[in-house]
Amino acid sequence: MRQFSSCNRYAYNRLLEGHKRKELKKDLQKVFNLNSRYCDDAIFKAQSLINACKERGQNPKKVIFGGRKLFEKLSKKHLNGQQREMLKQKWEERRKGYLYSRGDKSKKGNLNIRIICEKEGLKLRINTGERNWITANIKRAVNRENDKWTEFIARLLEAEKTKEYFPYSVEIRQINGQIYAFISLEEELPKQPIITKEEGIIGVDINAKPFHLALVTVKPDGNLQTVNKISLHDLINKTKNQREYLSWQIAHQIVEIAITQDKAIAIEKLDTIPKGNKGDGSKKSRKIKQQWIYRGILEKIKTLAKREGIQVIEVNPAYTSIIGILKYAPQYNFDKDTAGAFVIARRGLGLKEELPKHYKNLISDEEYIQYAMSKIEEEKQKTKERLNAEKNQYKKKPLKRKINDLNRQIKLLRSLNSEPQTQQPVNQRKEQVRGWQYASYKLWQVVKVTLTIPVLGKSVPRDLSPLKPILVSGEWDRVVSRLVPVAWDRGYGASEIPPAGECLHLKKAEYKYPSPKCES
Repeated sequence: MRQFSSCNRYAYNRLLEGHKRKELKKDLQKVFNLNSRYCDDAIFKAQSLINACKERGQNPKKVIFGGRKLFEKLSKKHLNGQQREMLKQKWEERRKGYLYSRGDKSKKGNLNIRIICEKEGLKLRINTGERNWITANIKRAVNRENDKWTEFIARLLEAEKTKEYFPYSVEIRQINGQIYAFISLEEELPKQPIITKEEGIIGVDINAKPFHLALVTVKPDGNLQTVNKISLHDLINKTKNQREYLSWQIAHQIVEIAITQDKAIAIEKLDTIPKGNKGDGSKKSRKIKQQWIYRGILEKIKTLAKREGIQVIEVNPAYTSIIGILKYAPQYNFDKDTAGAFVIARRGLGLKEELPKHYKNLISDEEYIQYAMSKIEEEKQKTKERLNAEKNQYKKKPLKRKINDLNRQIKLLRSLNSEPQTQQPVNQRKEQVRGWQYASYKLWQVVKVTLTIPVLGKSVPRDLSPLKPILVSGEWDRVVSRLVPVAWDRGYGASEIPPAGECLHLKKAEYKYPSPKCES
């Protein structure tokens, strides 16, 4: 293990210097006295690490074998005694206690590290060079009914009988003084999905606040079928290995739902997820996001779905939350997370979301735009007062960000009332591209600005029901009037105790029509 670990580090540095694989393989055999297969595997692992660093945008030259965090802890002078010895042992095990052998179908599954069946049980035969072998007992308990270990051993025994071997790779590591073997093999996956979106689809959306996962099942025509939620709070304050295990359980649960309902799965295609920075004033949110393994769960869903022959469709995440908040949350009485999952599912079916006609009329109404601007100005003034009263410099940062966001919203609304341009944008055939004078903005973003703070009072509220009258009938003045404090005798919204002698239930009702029978 020490020889192979040194060979791996040496190969890594030589590859960074530009050495070729064939020449390097011969040099490694002479220097480390390992067979050609071990040397080739060391080069393979070194090249894989370099490729992984480049994919993550990291500098391969700054890699520290054994772990950077452990190395930095050991570099501190205040560590001593038993604590330092434990860290040093852990770092040396990661740096030196490593051995790897790739699988090969033509070499009975694996040439250097092979599993053999004897009367005493399963053994691991390890090649130490010069036709010398070490055999170690394998201790592996079966913990659950669908344990893959039993399936692997069954395939291994069958291969011994039929002489039709399959490749499996073995990685040996030293952890806390014990020797562990990790076995990996290629799975036989369906070439074409068995469950497709022809029978419908499940939209998946993970949210940080509250920390849960929203599932929405949609019929093939795009209509709603079922709604489900899975809490992710068990992932908080867990170790990395615990979060990894729990995320696999969650992914299994989602795939089982897809199999039961015979539906495909739609997920967002995200490249980067901002997790916040220290000192940004959002400590609680940052703590959740730091333990948020969103991409990890999505990758596990894709892996498990591929095994089961379930089609997974990755969609563009742009405006899924905004469309869900404005269009479907008030319509179905959803929260914003479920509405976002609904949009993801519909987008997975290839459906496009058009702006409702009453929203189009709303952003063309000058009276409402003036009202919206005044409400945003009021919110901006309140935020400035909170900023001036706040003494904590870190808590000031989110308030400053909010003021900057409100300024952008005001600028957007002012541009709606600006004079139309003399020259309209046209395409190659001299045809007008867009008739909106604010064509540079996404219409959904414009509607969000005009509705969230002016009507809902927050940029991302939980209660979205006030938007329903606007969405259905376009009566924004009726919705806005409800937001204004009213007198106790208006019949609803009473906030004061009525004077003595006054009884609300004895007051005569006023009808909209002259006749109580609602006849004009």
